Amino acid sequence: MCVLASGLVNAKEEKRPNIVYLMTDDQRWDTFGCYGRPEFKTTNVDKLSAEGVTFDNAHYAVAICTPSRVTVMTGRYFASHEAGFTYPYNKRVSREDFQDSYHAILKKAGYRSGFIGKYDVPVTGGGREHFDFFALRDRYETPKNDPVMDHIYRSDRDPKERTLRKGDAMIHFLDTQPEGQPFVLSVSFDAVKNDKDEDMYGPDEAVFANQQMSVPGNWVPVNDKFPDVVKKNARGVWLHEKMCSTPELYQKLARRFATQGLTVDNQVGRLMEKLEEMGVLDNTVIIYTSDNGRFHGSHGMFDKCLLYEEATKAPLIIWDGRVAPEKRGFRVNELVSSADYAPTILGLAGFDAPASMQGRDISPLLNQTVKEGEWRDAVFMENLFIQENFTALIKKQDLAKANADMIAGNRSYRSRGIRTKKYKYFIYFEHRPVIEELYDLENDPLEEENLVNHEDYQKVLVELREKTTALHQEYSPK
Repeated sequence: MCVLASGLVNAKEEKRPNIVYLMTDDQRWDTFGCYGRPEFKTTNVDKLSAEGVTFDNAHYAVAICTPSRVTVMTGRYFASHEAGFTYPYNKRVSREDFQDSYHAILKKAGYRSGFIGKYDVPVTGGGREHFDFFALRDRYETPKNDPVMDHIYRSDRDPKERTLRKGDAMIHFLDTQPEGQPFVLSVSFDAVKNDKDEDMYGPDEAVFANQQMSVPGNWVPVNDKFPDVVKKNARGVWLHEKMCSTPELYQKLARRFATQGLTVDNQVGRLMEKLEEMGVLDNTVIIYTSDNGRFHGSHGMFDKCLLYEEATKAPLIIWDGRVAPEKRGFRVNELVSSADYAPTILGLAGFDAPASMQGRDISPLLNQTVKEGEWRDAVFMENLFIQENFTALIKKQDLAKANADMIAGNRSYRSRGIRTKKYKYFIYFEHRPVIEELYDLENDPLEEENLVNHEDYQKVLVELREKTTALHQEYSPK
């Protein structure tokens, strides 16, 4: 039995699998053929879905990039790690805590560890020692003085090939992989952030030039149902007016979204072909997801962060080459959190998660050994991002004072809540009086009718309010 320096025990002595974790940026869960919208042309991801496990009830613990990515790396909720953008939730992950990230643990266990793309994980001292291969969106750090990487990251390259550059670096990582050594590789695409030209690859843009994109049922030019604190302060409201509040603006952005998704999808195809060429496809696990969703006009909102489905529901597909073909290709409706990804990666590699990880290894869902009623009944989620405080940070203002003034002025829309299979509940907990929202997702999947004041739902409201408080206390620093 192999015992790691961290105290983890290797539960399996057989050949360890390779792990490839693919993360996009702001890609809504419903913008794939396998999730019901074939006009997005996600052929390779759809193939992963058809041959793997597709999750229909995966959710982000937090729906904005930095805290979401820290949660994925560490298996800890935002309430625990507090590494975000806005004071007082703008801390860094300590070097000690980062030793419990899945990359650090697997590297200690003998894996070759690689990271490519958008990092956004603030670690005291950097944490780069846990990666054998490290390349960002615009430069690479390790390996040093690599002529192939120099060419991939050449300064005269078409700036719209940013997604291709990550794909090229991914292939080079695999080309330089020592035979017989397992690897863990995380590729983090800047796409599909559809307002960024750097990911608008010309040939893929042409594919959607005349494509009429479907429109979500809850797209509206203006949303009068939002609480005033949201309407007046959340940046997604005014961004929506500017970027997607008319049918023409919506179609333009939807085509950009599809273009960037197609370019990422092509890198997935390259990955599969390369793994097969190397002869390691049958011992590799591929995980595909995003860091958060995006409203893109739903609810009259452009942004993310707020705890509605378009921001908090995740695409999640896990493809395992070790699984016999006849046991592949099914969907799971149990509730999964992005806090589960790190312990699951460790579990797939044969290791128990450290005590610091708050998520759950979802391997029992992958091998279909969970019995009815044995899995969790709710997932916890938070939004602690405040645009006003982010502006104060950019302007180098007194952050503690700015935060106190914002709360005293009743402008806070920080929220926390839970998602069950049937309901969504969340509370703007710093507002006075507090504001609550409750949705019956079976009857109202687009979250258009807030049931907080409905007499038939008062028992449910109390139960979900208490459950939210209990989970927040469980995941907060002790």
